[in-house]
Amino acid sequence: MKESIQRAFAYLQGHKVAMGIGQQLDTTDFHVEAIDLLSNRLPGEVGVALVVAIYSALKKQSALPALVVLGDLTIQGNIKPLRSLVEPLQVAMDNGARRALIPIENKRNFLDVSSDIVEQVDPVFYSDPVTAAMKALGLK
Repeated sequence: MKESIQRAFAYLQGHKVAMGIGQQLDTTDFHVEAIDLLSNRLPGEVGVALVVAIYSALKKQSALPALVVLGDLTIQGNIKPLRSLVEPLQVAMDNGARRALIPIENKRNFLDVSSDIVEQVDPVFYSDPVTAAMKALGLK
């Protein structure tokens, strides 16, 4: 999970001017703590969610309600597709999510998701972290 957090910060540093958060990012200290509650030592794919969270905090605008953000990014800022959509969307739905930001590369995987999840959780696809952040805040 640490690597995912580092990639998210590196992405933000590289795109801060284009995202309109250059000065705020340079003058704000962040403390991020990620806890593996299950102690399963699996890598957490939280890069895009962290980009969205920091963008939301710096813009002082809340993300859309009942939203789950899925996806991670590479060190170059490319979106990494999820291995599966079924489990994360089931957990998200069970915990109140009504909308899910999903990497566009996983669009085909959406066919594998059960009909009750499709009925309850609206997919919102994105192709890059900036688009994800904008959609998460309802700006796009």
